[in-house]
Amino acid sequence: MTLERLWAGWRSTYVSNFGTDDSEDKGCVFCRILDHADDREAYVVRRFDACAVVLNAYPYGSGHCMVLPYRHVGQLEELDEGALGELWRVVTDGVRAVKAAYSPGGVNVGANLGPAAGAGVPGHLHVHVLPRWEGDTNFMTSVAETRVLPEPLSVTYDKLTKAWPGSA
Repeated sequence: MTLERLWAGWRSTYVSNFGTDDSEDKGCVFCRILDHADDREAYVVRRFDACAVVLNAYPYGSGHCMVLPYRHVGQLEELDEGALGELWRVVTDGVRAVKAAYSPGGVNVGANLGPAAGAGVPGHLHVHVLPRWEGDTNFMTSVAETRVLPEPLSVTYDKLTKAWPGSA
């Protein structure tokens, strides 16, 4: 059983530019996003020395972002100590930004390591940061297996960029 989503036309450009396919001919979707020249267009919220923050193209809810290393590795233990430390510092700042931008009742932080754990892109490690609210699993999600998102990714991008710790 899969979760369906209601999408709007404003999503088509993002999806057609980057796709969700991790096939050999297109390469890793995260690597393509990280290599993109325009951070706003690619929804790269912040860049650091070893990792970056990107919006989830298929979010569970508004504010859903991911922290991923530049290095194409699938497992935490494949990162060196510096990248690993930065990854968790940036995840922590991501939680701060999500809380500041959305005032959620809670935040989910998680990484699915490998296909058996549910990794959608198992070859490129990424940590999800997702704001949650009481009752955010409503009848659409429970009965229709569909998510309804109240804002476009461009609005989410602006909110998280402004709320990121250290932003002017």
